[in-house]
Amino acid sequence: TPYVVTKKTVFKWQEGFWASMKEIFDEHYKQKFLDAGLLERSGGDLQHLISDAATMQLIRWTDGGFGMAAHNYDGDMLTDQIAQVHRSPGFITSNLVGKNDDGSLIKEFEASHGTVSDLWHDHLAGKETSLNPLGLVEAMIGAMQHAATLQAEKYPDDAEKQIVKAKIFNYCSTLRESMHNTFRYGQGTRDMSGPSGFSTEDFIAKVAWRLERYLRQQGEEVPPPKLHEPDRKFRRNYKVDIEALNKLYRKYDTNGDGLIDFEEFEDMMVKLNIAPRLEVQKEEKEPVH
Repeated sequence: TPYVVTKKTVFKWQEGFWASMKEIFDEHYKQKFLDAGLLERSGGDLQHLISDAATMQLIRWTDGGFGMAAHNYDGDMLTDQIAQVHRSPGFITSNLVGKNDDGSLIKEFEASHGTVSDLWHDHLAGKETSLNPLGLVEAMIGAMQHAATLQAEKYPDDAEKQIVKAKIFNYCSTLRESMHNTFRYGQGTRDMSGPSGFSTEDFIAKVAWRLERYLRQQGEEVPPPKLHEPDRKFRRNYKVDIEALNKLYRKYDTNGDGLIDFEEFEDMMVKLNIAPRLEVQKEEKEPVH
């Protein structure tokens, strides 16, 4: 469900922002949202929220399913709040999207907008920090994937660039999985794991270790084991006279070279009376009248 957030009751200049958003939405997007059932909660129309109300709704709408368009300042406040609801400003990431004259998308990515400056100053002072870098890494992943996409779209017939794009996307998804699993295993930074959480450097080292292991596993293509018949010697009823078998082999290895050629094999099969036989077809006799 879409919402536009302003404080236009106080900042009268924001009235134009709401009016422009409503006009563009109604002309280009409303029908698509209606068809997708995304306006049922808002009475079938794009709704406006005063920024005060928006902050309260973020706490209430825990099931998600909504989007808010706002000016930079309001957007900063709302993203800070929703990130902290989930325990950390490390979840904040920001995407700025535009369009070139040729129609290609312009995308800029950033992590938290000044919300961890205190940790940065602690780092500069030589103090130990525990910074959750998830938002920063997500921004880096977005930039890498967008750059690879632009190159692949610019040179669609260049096989090498398509391969590079696939490798970059794989690396990025593996990096994301490595970070998420590090948190899942309770090896996160202190904002998520409490006082026993990792420092910034220890967390990065743990993610790097997991990333290297995941990538190495992808490169180790172990072929599946080949199925084979178990050795009959391990059967309980295996009662073969090896000496007699060896004597029989030497009997038919007439030239003693340790190999049995076809003539020797044929002779052996005939003498053992196990050689395949030709089927003799009986001639049909005409009945006597």
